[in-house]
Amino acid sequence: MKVLYAAFDVVPSPKGASRHITHFVQSLASAGHEVTLFTVWQAGMAEEESYAGARVIRCRIEEGNFLRRALLFGDAVWEHLRAREGAYDVVHFRDIWSGTAAVEARRHFGYRYRTVFEANGLPSVELKYHYPAVAETSLPNRLRAQERELLRRVDAVICVSRITEIFLRSLGAPVERIAVIPNGVDVESFRPGGWPPPSPPRLVYIGTLASWQGLETVIEAMPLILAAFPDACLRIIGPGKSKRRKMLEKLASKLGLDEETVRFEGSVPPGQVPACIEMASVCLIPLAYNDRNVVQGCCPVKVLEYAAAARPIVAADLPVVRELLGEGEAFFFPPGDASALAERVVYVLSHPEKARATAERARRRVEEGFTWERAGQRLLEIYSSL
Repeated sequence: MKVLYAAFDVVPSPKGASRHITHFVQSLASAGHEVTLFTVWQAGMAEEESYAGARVIRCRIEEGNFLRRALLFGDAVWEHLRAREGAYDVVHFRDIWSGTAAVEARRHFGYRYRTVFEANGLPSVELKYHYPAVAETSLPNRLRAQERELLRRVDAVICVSRITEIFLRSLGAPVERIAVIPNGVDVESFRPGGWPPPSPPRLVYIGTLASWQGLETVIEAMPLILAAFPDACLRIIGPGKSKRRKMLEKLASKLGLDEETVRFEGSVPPGQVPACIEMASVCLIPLAYNDRNVVQGCCPVKVLEYAAAARPIVAADLPVVRELLGEGEAFFFPPGDASALAERVVYVLSHPEKARATAERARRRVEEGFTWERAGQRLLEIYSSL
């Protein structure tokens, strides 16, 4: 089939969304589908090229305002479909901007393609975490109405967790059209490193600096961890807005933590992620308790990558994490509880053999149930049903 895969994202990039998109596109292309990936241009990238077995078209948007960029991206998807006279069998999208364009173009022009909404995150929930002032406006309610309408009109909905499925059903998505496909991991790229991990102890977090990630809890736990392991350090690896980074740096400074103890290292290319995890003594998933994580749901790629590398995991005890790892496969703490997080980290560092056994069980879990190959097979089953 001819497939248009539209994503208001930069691909490739260090974010988990980029890895998800890449593997889904590869799965479709490997199965013989003719895939066009329509995504966002960034400085230094080609506007058109081959990528992951697909033709990629990157939309150049110069506007700085997020919502304006999103609307312009939707307009570009509309124009792309119009220019090609709907010459696709499936239009697959990850955002409401391109999704609304696809369903409206189908209705307006009488196109016959099927539509797939990959609803991993909805702006009515997530936007306020990036732009807090949005919460005081009518915009979230307007976005929620658009999301409900889109979920009603598409042919298939894909999400990454059971929590997200329940949320989408509450918005009116027909249960028979929803499929859960968790994120995956390339286990061959995350071979277990040596044991014990390098000394002095390194705590590693890989991901964005977004407020839903719960990084304040980790930083607040560091003085308690240092009381038991004075030479421990925290490495925070991933992208984030400068305002958010400065706020976290200010918190660390207020707690007496210097730049060597809490290190903000920015993004790394996807190919360097395995090496960053390999150097960890403990890997952290400090997700906060909020509507983004508990009501909407998510499927953190970092959970699977940490586990694939067989490194001990200390994680917030949330249903979205428990969908991936169970008791005996990670060390859980109540979300937002810095004292409990510190206690779990100290326990892991003090009991290396128990930590190793737990990490090995987690690796077996992802090898058996959470590979990108498995996710790709499920995606192809959905395409066959279309």
